[in-house]
Amino acid sequence: MSNVNTELSYLLRRPVARTTSVVFASPHSGRKYPASFLRRAVLNEKDIRSSEDAFVDDLFGGAVDHGAPLLLAQAPRAYLDLNRGPDEFDPAVIDGVRRVAHNPRIASGLGVIPRVVSGGRSIYDGKLTLTEAHQRIKTVWRPYHDTLQSLMDEAHRTFGEAILIDCHSMPHEALEHVGPPGTTRPDVVLGDRFGASAASSIVEQVEAAFGAAGFKVARNMPFAGAYICQQYGRPSRRHHAVQVEIDRSIYMDEATIKPNANFKAFKAKLDGVMAEIAGIGRPSDLRVAAE
Repeated sequence: MSNVNTELSYLLRRPVARTTSVVFASPHSGRKYPASFLRRAVLNEKDIRSSEDAFVDDLFGGAVDHGAPLLLAQAPRAYLDLNRGPDEFDPAVIDGVRRVAHNPRIASGLGVIPRVVSGGRSIYDGKLTLTEAHQRIKTVWRPYHDTLQSLMDEAHRTFGEAILIDCHSMPHEALEHVGPPGTTRPDVVLGDRFGASAASSIVEQVEAAFGAAGFKVARNMPFAGAYICQQYGRPSRRHHAVQVEIDRSIYMDEATIKPNANFKAFKAKLDGVMAEIAGIGRPSDLRVAAE
């Protein structure tokens, strides 16, 4: 990996001592927008950020204090979506791509190189070349995923298991139809692909950590996990992946993409949740020493 320029791909923060099998990662909080990309985009600076999981990297920044590594995307989701497969090319935005079997993510404009941002707003007024698409995969997608796989493998070698917490945020409006009318909307949605990407015991402990902090938690609706959970969640091999979606309105003003007055208090509360989650992957002898 030393010969790869990762400046636009990822930032890896490691703890002084790794004490847990848990890996925290944020694939959608990147905000290094290449100038060449912005010149081609037809959206203004605020609209192009609407798909970004703004401030999630900051909110989960304390993971290293709890003995866990933290992998952060640097490139924005509008440029390349790290939660998609490297072959999920959209023929409507990439020239020379053949149409394949129906893929709902590609059909909606949300392939690995997105055609649209939130609200279905087009990013480009033309198509990218296939060469450029492959270059983005090579320089952004592969370094991030190679590193994530290495972190998972390292956890498994050291602790006998690996637990990925895939960190995301969700628009408040996405929760509008979750649950019966009149019920309280969840603050957090955990996705385990309906049991396929993580053992139930792991998900239950993650849910309990958020619940103990006062958050209302739902599972798999409306977000069950996408490519990352599908790729890295192998419970039978003791590789678990849980997607965490947090309601953005709790800590930010979605219209202005700025932290709100609750940001610091929420971050402090989330830090306690991270400590509990890190404890899930801590060997019993280290767990006792930390208490």
